[in-house]
Amino acid sequence: MREPRSFLAPVWLRSWVRADEIWLTLLSALLGGVAALWVIGISTVTLMLHRWLYGVAYAPTGHLSGLDHLSVLRTVLALTLGGLAVGVFGVVAAVFVPRQPVDPIEANALHGGRMSLRDSLVVVGQTILSNGSGASIGLEAGFTQIGSACASWAGRAFRVRRDDLRVLVGAGAGAAIGAAFNAPVTGAFYAFELVIGSYTLASLPPVAAAALAGVGVAHVLHHNPMALPPLSIGPLDWNAGIGVVLISVLSALTAIAVMFGVTQVEKVFRRLPVPGWGRPALGGLAVSGLAVIHPSVLSSGHEAMRRVLSGDFTPRMAAGLLLLKAVASALSIGSGFRGGLFFASLYLGTLAGTVYTVFLTPLGVAPGSMVLAALVGMSAMAVAVIGSPMTMVCLALEMTGSAVFSGATFVAAIISLLTVRRLFGYSFATWRFHLRGESIRSAVDVGWIRSLDVRRMMRPIPRSLPLRTSVTRAQKVLAPGSGQRVILLDDDGRYAGVLGIADLHLADGARGQTVEALAQHGGDVLTPLMNVREAIERFTQAEADALVVVDDVVSRKVVGLLTEQHALRRYAEELERSRRSLAGEESFPT
Repeated sequence: MREPRSFLAPVWLRSWVRADEIWLTLLSALLGGVAALWVIGISTVTLMLHRWLYGVAYAPTGHLSGLDHLSVLRTVLALTLGGLAVGVFGVVAAVFVPRQPVDPIEANALHGGRMSLRDSLVVVGQTILSNGSGASIGLEAGFTQIGSACASWAGRAFRVRRDDLRVLVGAGAGAAIGAAFNAPVTGAFYAFELVIGSYTLASLPPVAAAALAGVGVAHVLHHNPMALPPLSIGPLDWNAGIGVVLISVLSALTAIAVMFGVTQVEKVFRRLPVPGWGRPALGGLAVSGLAVIHPSVLSSGHEAMRRVLSGDFTPRMAAGLLLLKAVASALSIGSGFRGGLFFASLYLGTLAGTVYTVFLTPLGVAPGSMVLAALVGMSAMAVAVIGSPMTMVCLALEMTGSAVFSGATFVAAIISLLTVRRLFGYSFATWRFHLRGESIRSAVDVGWIRSLDVRRMMRPIPRSLPLRTSVTRAQKVLAPGSGQRVILLDDDGRYAGVLGIADLHLADGARGQTVEALAQHGGDVLTPLMNVREAIERFTQAEADALVVVDDVVSRKVVGLLTEQHALRRYAEELERSRRSLAGEESFPT
C-alpha cells in the first residue's frame, strides 16, 4: 500500500503530531469534520438517485421506505438496472483495484490501521449505487469506510505510531456514525467497541473530538436524517422488565436468522449459472418483487422506522413487513449489493418488538407501551447485528432522551449479546470475516502475530553433515561441547533430520553405523512464512526444543533454525506490548 507523499506533512509538523496528544486530538477533530462532509455528500447523492430513479416527490425528511406505493415498472427497472450497474462497476474497479478492500475492523485487527483511500472510494461508489437504486441495505459501510480511510491516509502522512494510527482510524469511523445519527457519544463508542477494540484514556480525546466535530459539521449544514417524532415510552415496571427480556431474546434469534439467511442466499447465488457481475441484477429483480408489495423494504428504512414508532403500522402489518424486510436484506447482500445492516437492523428491530409484544400481552408481561417494545426490539436487534452493546445503549439514550429507557436498553443489549454469543458466536461483521477464513473476533490488534513470522525469528544455519557419514567419523569431527546439534542432509542436499551432539557421543560406532540411524525430527520442519503461533504449535506437536526452517516442504532446502525457547520469548514480549497498549500504559514520548 503506497504511503502518502511526505511533503503534505512537513517534518516539523509530523514530529509535533507524533509527540503531543493535543495535536493528535486536533488532527482527529479535523478528520471528524471531513468524515461528516463525506456522510452528507453520500446521503445527498443517494437521495437524488432515489428521486431520479423512482420519480417521487419527497417531504423534507422523506425516504423511499416511507412511501405507500411506487410505480411497478420504475421499481423493477431501478433495482434491476441498479444491480447491473453495481456488477459492472465491480468488474471495472477490479481492473484498477484488484485486491479486496480492507474495512476499518480488519485494518485495525491485522494491518495496524493501514487502509487504502483508493480502495475505499470503490466501496463508496458501490454503496451509493446499491442504496441509490433502492437495495434493502444501509449506507453505514460507505460512511465508516471513507471516514476511516481518510484518517488512515492522514495518519500515515504524519507518520504516526501504529497504535495512534489505529486510534485515528477508529476516530474517523466514529465521526461518520456520529454525523449519520446525530449522536456523538454513539459515534465514540462505535469507534471504541467496533473499530479500536478497547477503551483507554489515551484514546478518548481524539475519538471524542472527532465525534463531536462530525456532529457539529452536520448541524451547521442542517443534516439530521435520524430525527424521530416525540415518543411516549410509558412506565417501566417489573412486568415490563420480563417483557423486555423476552423481546430481547426473540429479537436476537431473529437477528441470527437474518445473518444466517444472508449466508445461505449468497451460497444460492454462487451456484446459479450467472456471472458474478450479473448476480446483483438478479437480486435486484427479486427485491423489486417484494417492494411492489410494500415500499418500506427499500433502502435502509429510516422513514419506515419513524412510522412504526408513530403507530402507523398495525402488529399484523408489522409482522408481514418484518418478513419482507428480512428477506429483502438477505437478497440484497447475498446477491452482491454493497452496504451494511446497521440502519436496516434498527428498522427490523422496531418491527420485531412490535410483533412480539402482541404475543406477550395475553401473558401479562408485555411492556407498558408499543413504543417501548419497539425500541427494545430495535436495541436488541442492532446489538445482535453489529455486536457493540454500549453503542446501542448510547444511541437509544441520545435518540429518546429518556433515562428510564436507558435501563431497558441495558437489559436488551446484555440479553441480546449473550444470546448471539451463545448460539451463533459472531456479529454480522465478524461472521463475514469467519466465512472468508479470517480468525478475527474483534478489532483488537492481532496483526503482530502474522508479522512476527519464523523468518524474523530464525537463527543462521548450523553445521551440517551428509546423512551417510559414519558415527565414528562424526565423533571425530564434532567434539563434545562443540555445540548442541547438527543438521543432516541427504545426497541431494535436502534436509533429512537433526542430530544431537550429545546423542552422537553416546552412540556405538561399531560395524560402520551411520548417523542416519540417530536422525530425529526428519519430518518436522518450519517454513519462513509461518507465524509465531503456528511455530509454537508445531513445536508442541513435534515435542522438540528446536526445529529446522526450510524454504518449502518440497525442496526442503535448509535456511535456518528456530528454538522453542526463542519463539516463546518473542511471543511473550509481543503479548506484553499488546497488553500495555490495550491498557493505555504506553504514553506519548517525551
